[in-house]
Amino acid sequence: MKKRLFLTRALGLLIALFAGSAAAEAQVEFKRGLEQISFIPKGQWITGVSVSFSQSDQGNYQFLVIENLSGDSYSFKVSPMLMYCFKDNLAAGGKMAYSRTRTRLDRTDIVVGEGTEFSLENLYNISHSYSAMAAFRNYISLGHSRRFGFFNEVQLQVGGSQSKIANGRGDDLTGTYETSWDVNIGLAPGMVMFLNNYSALEVNVGVLGFSYSHTTSKTDQIYRAERDSKSANFRVNLFSITFGVAFYL
Repeated sequence: MKKRLFLTRALGLLIALFAGSAAAEAQVEFKRGLEQISFIPKGQWITGVSVSFSQSDQGNYQFLVIENLSGDSYSFKVSPMLMYCFKDNLAAGGKMAYSRTRTRLDRTDIVVGEGTEFSLENLYNISHSYSAMAAFRNYISLGHSRRFGFFNEVQLQVGGSQSKIANGRGDDLTGTYETSWDVNIGLAPGMVMFLNNYSALEVNVGVLGFSYSHTTSKTDQIYRAERDSKSANFRVNLFSITFGVAFYL
């Protein structure tokens, strides 16, 4: 009886030791071997600005179904930025943006086919928009390089705009005045390339986000209308590619 009890206790002890050893092996920390260096050190200020300007003039221009296009247009946008790196490779701050666009169309003919054509004349549109954005960045070094790196930027933007559209001339003149405000939440990864210790070129592109806008319009100072729009984007938006220059101080 005592011999059987001794064997039972010994077997239980062996099982407990084996289970403890297996648990200890299961709790071994797993590392992927990815190394992250201090790409942007704590305490650096990040400032910069992106500016874009475009202008075009057309005289009797033809393209596909568009004929006799005459008019001109321009667009301008400026966006300053200021951020602070509160921890290695982590930065937070904000951006401001202002843009202005004007388009004047003297005349154009749209010819879809024989007997299917119409014309537009004396169309004028001018608009400007402004916005403020809070941003948070996480920098990732490209291997051990301190010149090239990636960043992931989370954005929260609030803004508004005003626009005026006029059509016709003289007694046939009609116009619409619009005001709107919008909210955008987005994710914009990008790449940074340092030219020296203090300046760098940056490019980022919107990948996903959600936006909401509310617009109020008044036509001929009589007719009033409102509209709301919501949209979600879960793909690379090539029209949101932004280039800029940043200074790391």
